[in-house]
Amino acid sequence: MLTDAHHRIIDYVRLSVTDRCNLRCTYCMPENMRFVKSSALLTDAEIVTLLETLASAGISKVRITGGEPFLRPGLIPLLANIKAIAGIQQIAITTNGVLTHRYIPELKALGINHVNLSLDTLQPQRFHQITRRDRFAAVMQTLDSLLAHQLQVKINVVVMDQVNTDELVPFAALTRELPVSVRFIEEMPFNGQGHAFSGINWNYETILDTLREKYTLHKLPDAPHSTALNYSIPGHAGNIGVIPAYSRTFCGTCNRLRISATGSIKTCLYGSDALNARDLMRSGEALLPAIQQALHHRAANGFEAERLHAGTPESMSVIGG
Repeated sequence: MLTDAHHRIIDYVRLSVTDRCNLRCTYCMPENMRFVKSSALLTDAEIVTLLETLASAGISKVRITGGEPFLRPGLIPLLANIKAIAGIQQIAITTNGVLTHRYIPELKALGINHVNLSLDTLQPQRFHQITRRDRFAAVMQTLDSLLAHQLQVKINVVVMDQVNTDELVPFAALTRELPVSVRFIEEMPFNGQGHAFSGINWNYETILDTLREKYTLHKLPDAPHSTALNYSIPGHAGNIGVIPAYSRTFCGTCNRLRISATGSIKTCLYGSDALNARDLMRSGEALLPAIQQALHHRAANGFEAERLHAGTPESMSVIGG
């Protein structure tokens, strides 16, 4: 098993398969984002080799992210190859939903049933303001199709001061009839522009206080390593969660590695790249010893990692969703 410097077992990988995205969300990337050349990305074969290596060391869950993962050509065959890796017990996907609806039957056929849908507003005009693109209808089509195919859906809502905080209650109201988990996420400083963010003003406690003005929240048990604080609302089919992404209250149980589309590995979202798996594979060097060594130098939490990190925070699309 992979373990870090603080005796935490690492069994979960978040893997970006592309840095490209068909939206330009203001909290994630600049409008004029420059993407890397295709030759710099991990190839399908490299991704499979990397995950086979990690699975042999105890990695059992993989989350596919981007950018927008469905912009990567041949994603479905790649997912099928990942599904076939011994030891990988669960594959989940995080998507913005713009292209996803056409692939949902294939995901279902592969047994990929866990999808996180990024959606920060229920208002078409505001969607355009946040994403700089007019694709709200396509995203809602994806949500409808995911539910029709009975996939397990989590809606990820980044909470932004003076942008969408008036929609906390409408989002929670979705769970009355729909069997979804709506997860409110503190905004993080990863917009690639050095702009201010609202993670301090709208932290998880403020979000919960706002929801309690309308609803009675019953605390649910949180799964081991959960990043979300989960709650039910009496009479609702779904539930809500609040993710202290900037407050970082969950660091003590973190069990994940984050791998970018170019093979850079982060042992903490807030830290610097620890090594590059693509470069190691292309030079013929051993992967596992290098990854374990990086984990042995892992920061205790996101605050320590942030202090050690040099430079302007990257775009979330580059880090990997």
